[in-house]
Order: sequence, then C-alpha cells, then structure tokens
Amino acid sequence: MKAHYEVLDGLRGTAAIAVIIFHIFELTTPDWAHNPFPHGYLAVDFFYALSGFVLGYAYDERLRRGGNGAGALSFWGFAKRRLIRLHPMVPVAVTLGLICYLNDPNVGTTQQIGVGLSLGSLLLAYVLTLFLLPSPTLPNHWDETHCLNAPTWTLFWEYIANVVYALWLCRIGRGLHRVLLALGAVALIVAAVLLAQKQAFGWGWGYETLWVAPVRLTYPFLAGLFVYRMGWKIRLPMPYLTASLILLAVLAAPALKGLANTLLEAGMIILVFPLILMVGASIRAETGKLGPLCRFTGELSYPVYILHYPFIFLFGHWVWNTHPGKLAQHGAAVGVFAFVLLLATALLYGYDKPVRKWLGRRYAG
Repeated sequence: MKAHYEVLDGLRGTAAIAVIIFHIFELTTPDWAHNPFPHGYLAVDFFYALSGFVLGYAYDERLRRGGNGAGALSFWGFAKRRLIRLHPMVPVAVTLGLICYLNDPNVGTTQQIGVGLSLGSLLLAYVLTLFLLPSPTLPNHWDETHCLNAPTWTLFWEYIANVVYALWLCRIGRGLHRVLLALGAVALIVAAVLLAQKQAFGWGWGYETLWVAPVRLTYPFLAGLFVYRMGWKIRLPMPYLTASLILLAVLAAPALKGLANTLLEAGMIILVFPLILMVGASIRAETGKLGPLCRFTGELSYPVYILHYPFIFLFGHWVWNTHPGKLAQHGAAVGVFAFVLLLATALLYGYDKPVRKWLGRRYAG
C-alpha cells in the first residue's frame, strides 16, 4: 500500500472543520455574507479536487493493468476498496440523522409519525439514504435530496466520480484530459452566470438545483487528477499550515453581490484550489510539531463531515424556536462543535477504523 500524502489528508481536515463552522453560522446569521466563512460550502468542491488527486495517486497504475499482473486491480477490486473506505460510517450517520429527526423537540408535530409525517415516507428515506440514493424530501428539510443526513449528497456524487474514474478516466491521455478540464471550467463559468440571482455556488443539494451538483463535481475532480498526473508541486515553508491558511482565507473571503460572487467562486475552484493542492503535494509527511495535528485532522475529517449535520439541525431549530440570547446561542454553538469532534473521534477509533480493518482483511486482501 502506498504511503499517504499526509498534508493533503490534513487539508481535508481543515476543510471539514470549516464546513462545521459554516453550517453552525448558516442557521444563525441572516445570510451567507454574514458567515465567518461566506464561501464555506466550497469545501465540497475542494474535497472533490482532493479526491481526484488521491485516486490518481493510489489507483492509476493498478487500474490501467486491468486486473492482470502483480499489483493490478480490477474494477470490482477497486469498488470493494472504496466501499470499505467510505461506507461503514454511512449507516451510523444516517441512523443518527433518523434519531435526531424523530426526537427534535423544537419542531412541533411536523416530524411526528402519523401526525405530520407518514411512516412509509420516513422508512423510504431511511433505506434510500443508507445506499446514498436520493429520497423524497421530509418535512422541515427544504428541498434536500438526502434529507436524513444532508452531507451524504456529496458522497453520492463522489461514488459516481469513482465509477467513472475506474471505468474510463484512469486510462485517458493528457490531451483528452485537457479538453475535459476546459469543458469543466466552461461549465463552471456558465453555472456562475445561471446562479447569479442566487449569488452563490452553494447549491446542488436539492432537487431544484440538482444540475449544479455534477458541474461542481466535474472540474475539481478532473483538476485534482491532472495535478497528480503532471506532478506539479509548489514548495512553501510549513506546507500543512501554509496551505490550510490559504484555504481558510479563500473560504473566509468577503462575499460579493450577484454575478460577481459566483464568478469569484468559479475562479476559486478553477485556479486557487489546484494551487493549494500543489502546495499540499509538495511533501508526503508534515514534520515537526504540526505532524501529529496534520495526521489527526486528516483521519478525523471524514467522520466529522458525515456526522455533524443532524446536530446542526437540532441546534438551528432550537435557535429559531426559542430565540436564545447571544451568550446562550454562542455557548450552545461551541458545545455542538465540541460534541461533534468528540463523537467523531470516538467513532473513528472505536468503530470506523476497526471495521474497515476487518473488512479489508476479509474482502480486499
């Protein structure tokens, strides 16, 4: 097994923490422009860029051999490894979403079975989300395609990218890759124009803007894969800290109005995120005092991301229903943040890593 790019893993952790902060403030501030991370949703696009790089590094050579020869890997071998890596946390996250949904004390009767909610629709949403498939929207969850655990919408598209990569992208040449990148960039710019009235790229999670999701996936995934294949690197001091600060500065940049903001965000995805990848790819492991933090945040990133949103909804409904003072609101926000980190840590070491290790020995040896 190849060694990880630990700095890139750590950057995934930086982005995941920014997502939690963004979502907490998303439910308590008037609009995205007042959020500490007004572009925080672009962490999703950065995740896709990371995924493209990491998949290319881990599987390009093995998949190109088509299952023949030492170290070769078939499509099904690849699929098993990706499922083992990503899916064990899904039933936990979706079940937590179900529990939080049924026990939210601040939504009246709208989420009670037999009153504002049918058992059939709830079970259907639960089963479909276990397989990361879009489901009918439930009460109080707007237009979400994955309403029992909203972040799983990104994982649904991640799985699609994995399939396309293993069946086709792993074998394309640089010329075609450049053409696809150009088309992906054009699609992002067109989307920026079409989303000007919404003033942001933070869509794709609902049925109304479902078309945005594949647009947000395509370019960054291809760009991450291309950065790996070209071997591009930018060497800066303390790359984990430096790249993290650049990423956070991008997500915290002031929001503009209308088309200016969507074009700005398209530019961030097209130009800045690949540059951050190049910084993160400049070394395999972060040394010194930042090394343990880099490795820990990298490991924690996925559990944090997939577990946090049901608790964000509980927090948001409490704020909207009880109108707490600023001190109580901020204290609760810190509590939610800390709880999610502790829960993710406990499940990472007590469930996710042991289960993945067992599954890997049994099915991916």
